[in-house]
Amino acid sequence: MELSDKKTAEMFKAVCDENRIKILKLLQGGEKCACILLDDLHITQPTLSHHMKILCDSEIVVGRKEGKWMYYSISPEGADRAISVFRALTDVHGQGDCCCKE
Repeated sequence: MELSDKKTAEMFKAVCDENRIKILKLLQGGEKCACILLDDLHITQPTLSHHMKILCDSEIVVGRKEGKWMYYSISPEGADRAISVFRALTDVHGQGDCCCKE
């Protein structure tokens, strides 16, 4: 699986904020309505929308609309992709040649 550098950065941007980490922790318990997230996080609706857009753009979280409410959950496929990308980025391929060796 090959992701563009831009898409990879978007994926990791999603987990580089304290509120988004809190949201992911809340979603570990299963799908949550935006109203529940608002109550638990003590943030404004526009702030929640901003964070949810970043999480959904990363594909780690998915949302579905029911009536006037949005419901969010962790995407197992998106979470697996994020883990795979992180592993690929941190895979050491050997010692390599250093130009500074004497």
